[in-house]
Amino acid sequence: MLSVKTPEEVLALIKNEFSPMAETETVSLSSAMGRTLAEDITASEYVPDFNRSTVDGYAVRASDTFGCTDAIPAILPLQGEVLMGQGAAFVLGGGCCVAVPTGGAVPEGADSVVMLEYTEDYGDSTIGVLKSAAPGQNMIFRGDDVYPGKVILQKGRVLSAKDIGALAAIGRVQVPIVKKLTVGVISTGDELVPPNVKPGPGQIRDVNSPMLDALLASFGVHVINYGIVIDDEALLRETVEKAIAQCDAVLLSGGSSVGVKDAACRIIESMGSLLLHGIAIKPGKPTILGKTGNKPLVGLPGHPVAAYFITKLFVLPLLSQLMGRTEAVYTTTAKITENISANHGRAQYHCCRLERKGEELYAYPIRGKSGLITTLAGTDGYFCIDRDCEGLPQFAEIQVTITQGD
Repeated sequence: MLSVKTPEEVLALIKNEFSPMAETETVSLSSAMGRTLAEDITASEYVPDFNRSTVDGYAVRASDTFGCTDAIPAILPLQGEVLMGQGAAFVLGGGCCVAVPTGGAVPEGADSVVMLEYTEDYGDSTIGVLKSAAPGQNMIFRGDDVYPGKVILQKGRVLSAKDIGALAAIGRVQVPIVKKLTVGVISTGDELVPPNVKPGPGQIRDVNSPMLDALLASFGVHVINYGIVIDDEALLRETVEKAIAQCDAVLLSGGSSVGVKDAACRIIESMGSLLLHGIAIKPGKPTILGKTGNKPLVGLPGHPVAAYFITKLFVLPLLSQLMGRTEAVYTTTAKITENISANHGRAQYHCCRLERKGEELYAYPIRGKSGLITTLAGTDGYFCIDRDCEGLPQFAEIQVTITQGD
């Protein structure tokens, strides 16, 4: 029998047992996408560094337009024009206006910009303003976006395209990031053959290695795949020792159940400390977690769906812990389309496909066993039924974790 821990206990164990280990490096802005920020980024300048217009129109003092209408426009002398990419080299006089383009500098003395659509050019160097302007209208003021000392991005953030834009705006073309971890992947089992080999009687293709390689690579780590190791304890031990020497973390796929030929638990325990063997979860109960130094060794179930869920729910948070990384999880609320039973005393995870009908979003559970990879293919996310819940009725609202793109 396995002595299992709840998912919450496993995540707490990971937090307590492992500490950040990744080194840092500096890369160019063009290489920073998807990498983990190693330190807070603080601005040292104003963005924008001048007052800007957000529309094509006329910079004015708002008080000079109060009360004007189509019938009684405010008639303001045109003092000048600001060209795009040039500063406003003069101060706006009282009762006057200045033509400004979208994104152009607003001259000192102006506190508002009237849209071109609400003005009339009388052709005699006077402009009629047909609608009152409010102070600050259609303007971005100096430092509205960024000011010196403002923390733009926090340490541990995974940099997105939007973040790259923010870094470019403050002139940060070199970025301190966390070096990529190296994770070793080992598949075990006499029944496995590589994906390019036609299986013989009793054989199956190795699904987990390419799936895990892709999942880990998309997470931003370097993967070393050690191939398929047959059920030979000495050979598996030799491979694991090699992987530990070369990698920051090692994943063994298969060999985690309690059985005669399952040596993963013995090997992991002999190389450091065994932290757990068994999680109160379906699929993925016979999961192993150990450590040697600060390096984790994870024994994943051989069934692809179980291996996928354990990697998503526990391995990726573990790698985030090692990288000091803050990971975003995206969820949505949907209505389940059918009754789902759950009476196993374990947190039960189901893949689902999402479909919007009118104003409602529906989750269609994908039925299948943990050994069937097609249970995952074509799904948009997954949901969990709590271990103390006996099931969910049709049209119950659930939280779906989005996985589309994995």
